[in-house]
Amino acid sequence: MRSKIKRGDQVEIVTGRTEDKGKRGEVLRVFPKSKKIMVQGLNIRTKHQKQVQSEGRTVNPGIVKLEAPMNMSNVMLICKKCNKPTRVGFVREENKSIRVCKKCGAKLD
Repeated sequence: MRSKIKRGDQVEIVTGRTEDKGKRGEVLRVFPKSKKIMVQGLNIRTKHQKQVQSEGRTVNPGIVKLEAPMNMSNVMLICKKCNKPTRVGFVREENKSIRVCKKCGAKLD
């Protein structure tokens, strides 16, 4: 199945955690099988990391902040032309499917 969101797209969070709603960010990774994405600087989780020493390598202990995956259904793609969150449509051109903005009709690919 075609993915409506790809790596490098700008997205806005529309549902989910209240502190992240309305914020925008760039998609870092896409996990198509689990239908999840990672957005830069959003859905931040804290991980308490112990110090590990193995084979001459040490990992610094402490609290680490990192982005966690979130469901694709919680975000909307931002159109580059109208700069608004939009649904994504597909148009066939020359045996290729191209993503288009449902609001203004601009090509997203």
